[in-house]
Amino acid sequence: MKVVVGMSGGVDSAVAALLLKQQGYEVTGLFMKNWEDDDDDEYCSTRQDLIDVVSVCDVLGIDLEVVNFSKEYKDRVFADFLREYEAGRTPNPDILCNSEIKFKAFLDHAVDLGADKIATGHYAGVRAFENDGRTEFQLLKADDGTKDQSYFLYRLNQSQLSKAIFPLGNIYKREVREIAERAGLHVATKKDSTGICFIGERPFREFLMRYLPTKPGEIRALDDNRLIGEHQGLMYHTIGQRKGLNIGGIKGNDVAGEHEAWYVAGKDMASNVLYAVQGHAHPALQRERLIAADLNWISGRDPHTHWVYAAKPRYRTSDQPCEIDALTDGRAEIAFAAPQWAVTPGQSVVVYESRVCLGGGIIL
Repeated sequence: MKVVVGMSGGVDSAVAALLLKQQGYEVTGLFMKNWEDDDDDEYCSTRQDLIDVVSVCDVLGIDLEVVNFSKEYKDRVFADFLREYEAGRTPNPDILCNSEIKFKAFLDHAVDLGADKIATGHYAGVRAFENDGRTEFQLLKADDGTKDQSYFLYRLNQSQLSKAIFPLGNIYKREVREIAERAGLHVATKKDSTGICFIGERPFREFLMRYLPTKPGEIRALDDNRLIGEHQGLMYHTIGQRKGLNIGGIKGNDVAGEHEAWYVAGKDMASNVLYAVQGHAHPALQRERLIAADLNWISGRDPHTHWVYAAKPRYRTSDQPCEIDALTDGRAEIAFAAPQWAVTPGQSVVVYESRVCLGGGIIL
């Protein structure tokens, strides 16, 4: 069976390719170049990543292809990213990047190369089972809960999952580095990449200002509507944000009082006003319910309403018990057992049943 592995230059995709070769697959590596606007500055590591991929493929003895998806990335991912920020929401480009680039543009290209499957270094799993005479696929959490990336893959469908292999689903990160070291892969100790998908880690506000011009406005206290500062643009702020408001407060002070830190609590797009509250525990930062749209259910079927599920309203949270109260007009109303902090429009809420990722949607 021929497998094309998406290789980023990091240790995870390198070990994914290594494991597949050891398991007897015919493995080809594929490196994607997806960003060109400022590929020569200090934040974009494309050239070094490609050098690392070439080195890994040489050690593994596998072929490598390099493909440029910059146009697809700009049209399908980055344009949506900017539209969401301009509308005052906080999108997650990694999620769209997976569904539109890694499991669409890359998948289509790999199939054209004659691939039976594609593989990535994601920490997730896929399981096939028979259901009413047909094969169905489930997206699973990784064994390493600290690295699980199923949240970022919830927009995949049955066709995409049927072609996917996740070799790291049952392996812990520390083991991945040990495997790479034993195999003589120099990326064994390479730092994990962070920042915007394919764009890298950079001063975010300055980067966004290159595409969305400043639009100064007032910052007001939500509780009494008094003027407390000025912002440079609502798109540069997100719900729950504390740093960068320049309106005082004592850093790290969680004791109630007049010097407690300020947090972004809301945006009025029509009047260009940013609202803030004092205190991490302020009621305006807590929500027991949310509405999600642009839904994707991996099985192709809606989940049951009023069953107990678990959901993540953002990636860096533990599973939160919840119910889906309603599914109407392409939207889901989700009620949590406990209030959730800083639920943010534009982010994704992802629903689970035990280890199985059911899907999710964009928070309104």
